[in-house]
Amino acid sequence: MSGMEQRSTLSESPIPVISPPIELTAKEFAFVATLAREEFGLELGTGKEQLVNSRLGNLMRQRGFKSFGDYYRHLQSDRTGDALVELIDVLTTNHTSFFREQAHFDFLTQRIFPEQILAEQKGHAPLRIWSAASSTGEEPYTIALTAREYLGPQSPSLPSILATDISTRVLETARKGMYKADRFQGGIPPWLKKHLLRGEGRWDGWYRMRPEILGMVDFRRLNLIEPLPDVGRFTVIFCRNVMIYFSRATQEHVVNNLAACLEPGGYLFVGHSESLTGIEHPLQQVQPAIYRKRGAKK
Repeated sequence: MSGMEQRSTLSESPIPVISPPIELTAKEFAFVATLAREEFGLELGTGKEQLVNSRLGNLMRQRGFKSFGDYYRHLQSDRTGDALVELIDVLTTNHTSFFREQAHFDFLTQRIFPEQILAEQKGHAPLRIWSAASSTGEEPYTIALTAREYLGPQSPSLPSILATDISTRVLETARKGMYKADRFQGGIPPWLKKHLLRGEGRWDGWYRMRPEILGMVDFRRLNLIEPLPDVGRFTVIFCRNVMIYFSRATQEHVVNNLAACLEPGGYLFVGHSESLTGIEHPLQQVQPAIYRKRGAKK
């Protein structure tokens, strides 16, 4: 291309237009807050207006909506549920990583796995674990990696793992089992590398779970504030760093539903920034962020 042609092209380039920020009215914010609470249990109280304006405004601009009214009509007309899932995705933070809150995985290897080995010798059923807010999959895969390394690849004690989340988008990512290296806190130790496939070429710097790890986890969509389907009983339930979004009443509802899914003597893990203090539940605290259901395996 000649210099003349270059100047002509540049001179005809449109000047980018920066869209003004979208500001929700008090009534519109109240609508979003009510919808989030009723559909997802998400509390958006006073002080969250700026967050909602920023995140929802970005979403509306990306989707080409000129006003909140346009976006509202989109929510009403969508029959797939995708619009609601997209809304919860932008209003919450799906921040996670492998081996987050390491103390919980230490508890698995130091107490729960040894207990399970002894229980199976007495004829008890294999271990079942539920990752109840699994996001993009780092938590359930960490459980699978820890179990396979501690128990051995051929152990009859290897757990089956159910992983659920409200967002179909994060579940799609989780099922692929592909992650950048920076998702592994503190780097990738030698023991872990044997469970991963390393990417090459354009996938350099990425890792994928080996098929045997992928096969240990069953991903399903589930909304924790709705009546739970029959998922069976579990020895361990992880429900970490999601109840911080809930009101006290919703926390109590969710915890008691999860407790009903624990077998006697089963454990509930919550996030270290979360506490069950102040809500009614049938669990006993074992140590910070770990609770146990009364009774023993039958």
